[in-house]
Amino acid sequence: MQIIGSKRLESLGAYAFDAIDRKVQALREQGLAPVDFGVGDPTLPAPELVRRATAAGIETYKCSGYPPYAGMPEYRTAVAEWTKRRFGVDLDPATEVIGTVGSKEAIFNFAEAILDPGDLVISPDPGYPPYERGTLFAEGKVHLLPLDPDNNFMPDYESIPEDVARKAKIFWLTHPNSPTGAVASAEYLKGWIEFCRSHDIIAACDEAYTEIYFGDPPHSALEFGLEGVIVFQSLSKRSAMTSYRIGWCAGDERIVSLFRKVKTNVDSGAPWFVQAGAIAALSDEVHVAEFRDGYRRQRDVLVDAFEAAGLPRSEPAATLYIWQRCPDGMSAVELAERLLDPKIAAVTLPGPALSSRPDATPREIDYIRLALVPSFDDCARVAASIAEHLRV
Repeated sequence: MQIIGSKRLESLGAYAFDAIDRKVQALREQGLAPVDFGVGDPTLPAPELVRRATAAGIETYKCSGYPPYAGMPEYRTAVAEWTKRRFGVDLDPATEVIGTVGSKEAIFNFAEAILDPGDLVISPDPGYPPYERGTLFAEGKVHLLPLDPDNNFMPDYESIPEDVARKAKIFWLTHPNSPTGAVASAEYLKGWIEFCRSHDIIAACDEAYTEIYFGDPPHSALEFGLEGVIVFQSLSKRSAMTSYRIGWCAGDERIVSLFRKVKTNVDSGAPWFVQAGAIAALSDEVHVAEFRDGYRRQRDVLVDAFEAAGLPRSEPAATLYIWQRCPDGMSAVELAERLLDPKIAAVTLPGPALSSRPDATPREIDYIRLALVPSFDDCARVAASIAEHLRV
C-alpha cells in the first residue's frame, strides 16, 4: 500500500534542532568529540529538591489515575504564588492559569484555539519554529517581522502594514528573546500590548527565559494588565527540567478557557509526580541563582574568546544563548563551518536555520547561535581553541 503524509506535514522543512542532532551524530561517527552548542538543552541535573519531590510524588500519586487536564490545583496555585512574588501580578489559579506539558506543545497547539483557516499570525523572525509551524498546522498564515539589531532585536510593531494588523489574530513575542538574548524594556512591552489591544490582536508572550538573565530581572507582559494577554512559561530552562515536560500559560481568562478546551482534546495533563516536582522547583530561588551564575561564566569565557579572535563582541543580556555576529564578509554558514574544524570542534546553529524569510538580509541573519549548555570546562576548552585557531 502507498503511505502519503498530509499536505501540512509535507509543507514543513527539516526541524532545525533535529538537523543539529544529526550533524553531531555524523561527527561522532567520524571519531570526533564535538562540543554541542546547537540545541538549548541544559546538561545540568535538575535540582535535588525537584528530584526528591518527583520521587515522592510517584508514591503519593500511585493510584491517582489521569491528572487534571489543566493541572492539579496545587500546581496552579504554586504558579500563581510564584507569579505574584516574581512580577507582582495577581492570578486566579482556577481561571487564569493552565498547566502544560512543557511550553512547546502549548505554543504549537495554541493556534488551534484561536485561528480559523486563513487567519493571520504575526511572528518574529528568526524565531522559535513552533510559532510558525503551529500556525500552519491550524491552516493559518504567518506575517514574519525581522529582529532588527537597531531595535534591540525586538519586532518593530509600528512597521506593520495596517491591512496586516486588521487581519491578525495573534502576535507572538519572545521575551527575553531567543535567539538574540535581548531583553524588552517595560516601555516596549507596554507599547506592544497597547498595539495589540488597539487592533484586537492577542498578545502572546513566550517568557521561557525570564529567569536566565545577567542584569536587571526582565518584566513580564502580565505586569501591563491581563486583557488580551497570554504568556507561556516553562521550567525547562529555569530549573533544568527539560525532560520533565512541565510548564504553564497564564493571562486573560477568556483566552485561557479557549486553550483549556483544546488541551482536553489533545492530552491528559502533565503527570501528577512531575507536577509535584514542579511545585518544589517554584518554591526555591537558590538553584535558579546558581544556574544564572554558571551561565554567566560560560557566556563570558566564550564572548571574550570570539572578541579575541577578531569578531564583534556579542554579549547577551539574558537567555542561555550567544547570538554571535559574523565578521564582515563572512556568512553564518561559513562561520559555523569554521567552528567545525577539528581543532575547535564546536557545533553551532547558523542564523538562517531559524529564519523563514527568503528576503532576510545579512545584517539580520548573519549570526550564529551558541547554547550555553556544555560544561564550563568544555566551554573554556572551546574558547581557548577559538582564541587560538579562529582568525578572521
